[in-house]
Amino acid sequence: MFVRSFAAAAAALLGLTFVIPAGSTVAGAPSASSASSTSSVSSAASGAAVPAARSAAPPPAAGAPAAASGGPGPAAGQGGPRGRAVRVQDPYRLNAPVVLAHRGASAYAPENTLEAIDYAARLGIDWVENDVQRTKDGVLVVIHDDTLARTTNVESVFPGRSPWRVGDFTAAEIARLDAGSWFGAAYEGARVPTLRQYLREVGLNQQRLLLEIKKPELYPGIELDVLRVLDEEGWLDEHHVTHRLVVQSFSAASVRTVHRERPDLTTGFLGTPRVSELRDYGAFTDRINPAYTTISKEWVAAVHAVPGAHGRRLTVDAWIVNDAATARRVRDQGVDGLISNNPDVVRDAVGGY
Repeated sequence: MFVRSFAAAAAALLGLTFVIPAGSTVAGAPSASSASSTSSVSSAASGAAVPAARSAAPPPAAGAPAAASGGPGPAAGQGGPRGRAVRVQDPYRLNAPVVLAHRGASAYAPENTLEAIDYAARLGIDWVENDVQRTKDGVLVVIHDDTLARTTNVESVFPGRSPWRVGDFTAAEIARLDAGSWFGAAYEGARVPTLRQYLREVGLNQQRLLLEIKKPELYPGIELDVLRVLDEEGWLDEHHVTHRLVVQSFSAASVRTVHRERPDLTTGFLGTPRVSELRDYGAFTDRINPAYTTISKEWVAAVHAVPGAHGRRLTVDAWIVNDAATARRVRDQGVDGLISNNPDVVRDAVGGY
């Protein structure tokens, strides 16, 4: 007991990550229930345990995008560390940016699948980002493009239904599609998840979610559908709203609708508004999330000077940052978060969490 207590105290002081056997406890180490959050996604550090893998994690498939530096994630069959990884926040890194897995760990597994968020969990990434659209019969599914062609085998399964728009297919039809083979043979049989399936997996993984409402102009009323499913799945209680969920969109009207319906929710606008427009955005959003190529240190400082919808300063998560050099440069511009296909590479480069 003394050794375990001493190890935990040392780790807390030095910001170390260590592994203990599954089922054991470490005196002084944080648990999932003790995770806390401050005013935004980017100031929330998780003490949650890394979950067991759904399946062995294969290496990046042939032809799939590889990490720009720092090597791939867990090796084939490894599935993360043996036992339970306990991460202790480094008190000297409180200003380090949070790192969010873009469409899951999408450099290593097919984007927006359960496999991609599981891979992110095995890398120790707490925050995952996704995209939500709606099927012909009103079911919310997690997919980025408004057509199914790029990331599924829809052209071979339904050859006569070009251009294969998400909204032209039922949920049952989409459930038949292979959403993994395009990325690599190791992921054959992966599926396009429904939002309900996705939320349950994120919950099992003890992760947190940056949910994007994708192309709401194609799906009138999708904001209310998203809020309904979030509520039914237990994601609109005080704990989730405070610690685990942000809803964002490229559509200011969509973000405004979410804020009007659930003013307690943290919201984000995807884009780079002019400095003169920031106060208008601050009336209904908490975060301004731009492409990293569109910002400067001065612009980030201007965003931080404006209060958001909940009275705290607006914050900035920049996307899509995939290599170490870019990550360090964008971090030095003062952003609060970095959204990445290679979240482990970026985290290691900037000392983020």
